[in-house]
Amino acid sequence: AQAQPAHFLQPSVLSEAGSRPPAAMFTRFVEPGRLALITYGPCEGKMCTIVDIVDQKRVVVDGPAALTGVKRHMMPVRRLSLTDFKCAIGKGAREKTLKKAMDRDEVMKKWSATAWAKKLAAKEVKKNMTDFDRFKVMVARKRRSHQVKTVLKKSKK
Repeated sequence: AQAQPAHFLQPSVLSEAGSRPPAAMFTRFVEPGRLALITYGPCEGKMCTIVDIVDQKRVVVDGPAALTGVKRHMMPVRRLSLTDFKCAIGKGAREKTLKKAMDRDEVMKKWSATAWAKKLAAKEVKKNMTDFDRFKVMVARKRRSHQVKTVLKKSKK
């Protein structure tokens, strides 16, 4: 049996030295109550909550429909992007129970405050712009650029 190097036995020493970052614990598990973003299919871009786990690859999700527009249905896990947010519900909870838990934990409010949600909202706004809206953005960008250039010219003198 060969002796292992000292750094192999002491991973904390390595992380202090900076040669390898400390191992972070994975926290986004597929579990009932986990908020997720649907990335593919007819409900793409909508938020849902995992209600039940069918098998290794499939879960039952629910919006609830009144909140997010997603009805209860089964879908593959690979079509979901899990978020950090979770509400406290049991396995196979009813829609009414889910809605109460989401309101109590303020999951949707927390989600809409994240950079990820803001980025998706901005993308949606940009997608729904009319030609005139795009023109107004272009003009505003030109005006801002001109103002920045004039201020920089003054500061150089």
